[in-house]
Amino acid sequence: NEYKSYLSQDLLTMSVSLEEYFRTTFEDKLLVKLPEREDEHLTPATRLLEKRREMTEVEQALSAQKEEFQMKMESIQQRREELERKECMLKESLMKFDKFLKENDAKKNRAIKKANAERDAKMQRVREIEKLSGDAAKLQQELSYMQAKLTKHMIYQKYMDRVLEKSDDFAENRDCIARYDTLVTTHRYLLEKESANQDLLETQRSNLMKFVEEKNNDIMGYNNKLANLQMNLEVAQSSAVKWESVWTHIKNTAARQTLLLGRIKMATHNLFMLIHKQMKTKAEPTETTEQQLQKIQVYMTDLAEIIQETGRQSGATEVKP
Repeated sequence: NEYKSYLSQDLLTMSVSLEEYFRTTFEDKLLVKLPEREDEHLTPATRLLEKRREMTEVEQALSAQKEEFQMKMESIQQRREELERKECMLKESLMKFDKFLKENDAKKNRAIKKANAERDAKMQRVREIEKLSGDAAKLQQELSYMQAKLTKHMIYQKYMDRVLEKSDDFAENRDCIARYDTLVTTHRYLLEKESANQDLLETQRSNLMKFVEEKNNDIMGYNNKLANLQMNLEVAQSSAVKWESVWTHIKNTAARQTLLLGRIKMATHNLFMLIHKQMKTKAEPTETTEQQLQKIQVYMTDLAEIIQETGRQSGATEVKP
């Protein structure tokens, strides 16, 4: 845009210069100046020749001006072509410069990113160094502590060496330490077992207390039931005395009834045997008293009917003359 503005200003300046040039030239050469003196004595032919001469001069001047103008136009065309070429070169330069700026910006951005990444990496390394320095300081403190602890515990090493010198059970310190670890493990196991037993004992004691409480409640219930049963027993004993007298009376009555029943059975049997003897039949020994009574009843019924029939026959015989 700046280049186009510059080119338009240049062309405008050139047009103004050409206009000024033509105006000056026409004013100087083409305009016919009035004579200072009057040529009244000149003939028309002379005036015609003078006019022709002036016209020839004007034509020559115009031809010269045309040639000069043509040269000017060619120069302007060459200058315009040169300006166009320069414009193309300037555009190419601008494009290259713009590409250069973009590449420069890209390089700048990459450089900034790289610088930021390097700065972040540097900060990360600084933090890692600080962390490692802190860890190293802690490790140094721990090393100092362990060295002090080792120095403090050297007396135990010396003691273990003296124990090994005087003992035949262990050949090395590790054997003694293994034995100690075994004893510590056993002691820990026994403590855990004792704790478990204590817990179990507490549980059993709690269960025992609950059981005793439940059984006490059961005993109280049984005592109440026993009191009720004792009361019922006393009532039953008092009733038993009464029922014993009743039972004695029943037994006495039953004895008399049994004696009477025996006599009845004996009489029934005798009568039954007498009937069989009379009828000259054999009696079954397995027949009960009720069966004997039924047979006696049948026999007595038949006998009554026979007697009645005999009585009726006797009465009929007496009636006949």
